[in-house]
Amino acid sequence: MNSTKERHRLQPAYLELAARGILVKRVAKAQAALQSCTLCPRECRVDRTSNARGFCCTGTMARVASFSPHFGEEDPLVGSGGSGTIFFTHCNLLCLFCQNYEISHLGEGRETSADRLATMMLNLQHMGCHNINFVSPSHVVPQILVALPKAISGGLEIPLVYNTGGYDSVSTLRLLDGIFDIYMPDLKFLDGEVAEKFCQARAYPEKAQAAIQEMHRQVGDLIINREGIAERGLLVRHLVLPGGLAGTREAMRFLAHEISPHTYVNVMAQYRPCGRASEHPPLNRPVTQKEYEEALQIAIEEGLGRLDQRRKLRILRFME
Repeated sequence: MNSTKERHRLQPAYLELAARGILVKRVAKAQAALQSCTLCPRECRVDRTSNARGFCCTGTMARVASFSPHFGEEDPLVGSGGSGTIFFTHCNLLCLFCQNYEISHLGEGRETSADRLATMMLNLQHMGCHNINFVSPSHVVPQILVALPKAISGGLEIPLVYNTGGYDSVSTLRLLDGIFDIYMPDLKFLDGEVAEKFCQARAYPEKAQAAIQEMHRQVGDLIINREGIAERGLLVRHLVLPGGLAGTREAMRFLAHEISPHTYVNVMAQYRPCGRASEHPPLNRPVTQKEYEEALQIAIEEGLGRLDQRRKLRILRFME
């Protein structure tokens, strides 16, 4: 097996921040934010250092549902060794149709210390993963940052992925500038009424758009090396919903014209009714092949050319 240094020509950005003494300052700022939590757009202002819990139901310690190499992510993340995913329990968005409902809504997972979280990162690297992929990290940014220097001391040297629902605060993202190499947000809805109905987040459209703009400012378009592995940049996911609820035309237009026509986008068709979706037609049915193909055509019409190809072909076969 090639070494990590051979597989990744770009040095992860967080190593430079750690060497310059900047990372430790960011850790302190993030921890201070927990005292009256405004880490995400919910701005609950609870004192999480006293283990008080707001919308995300998370106090001082992060809860982790699972960690393992993941081979179901986008090709540039997976490669031959997989993406090293760490699934955090709970979420700051709580879509009622969440496909990880047991984790996000029901709290499946265990409280995890900073030492244990650092060990998880190192174990995933030792398994040959190409990156550390934090799933639903928005509400546990301080906990991740506290663990990161410990992981660096243990030899961590692969890119970090911020895998988020997109409901992120720009001020929190600025704390992460130079720490995360790859941002992978969802762009779920462009209609505030839809976001309010399904996520209690009427401001989701503007918050997600502002967050994606900040992410792109930090890391730019996705850089993929000769081995096909993502090293740095923005990758956006858009889940096609039944009945056009995701606002695909508006989402693709925003990405192409306000972010970059070179944005790497995964237009996803794997929606299925989960959680409380059965209570809210048309979310009580899967996406049709016609709806998905129309969404792909919209992305092309709006000027996006970097669509996740292998996933597209695999889903089309599944839907036939």
